[in-house]
Amino acid sequence: MRIGELAARAGTTTRTLRYYESRGLLPARRTGNGHRTYDESDLRLLRQIRILQDFGFELEETRPFVECLRAGHPEGDSCPASLAVYRRKLAELDALIDELKAVRAEIGDRLVRAAEERLPAPADEPMCELGGQRW
Repeated sequence: MRIGELAARAGTTTRTLRYYESRGLLPARRTGNGHRTYDESDLRLLRQIRILQDFGFELEETRPFVECLRAGHPEGDSCPASLAVYRRKLAELDALIDELKAVRAEIGDRLVRAAEERLPAPADEPMCELGGQRW
């Protein structure tokens, strides 16, 4: 298939495909007249890249998965290098979750302190959903 058809089937642009080609993630096969040509295995590569990027992986982090598929494995995550990327990504996500929990706790503490320090509000002022305080 030609580059336009591959882009349409993969839900991306020809510009993106050329970029992936320049980064070595997509093979650069050409016909005798210089047109790029692709097959179903290239579509699998693109789908793997797309899924990982949707999960927040950087483009370079997709390389082990692409190489795994190119090596003939049925799935891009069945190689040791791919599993190592998964492990690193999980560690990053765990660290982000911990950071967000700490920020959430701090904001909650500040809200409670701010509500406690306020003077009593008139009875017709809306109540805060946290702790029943009036704002």
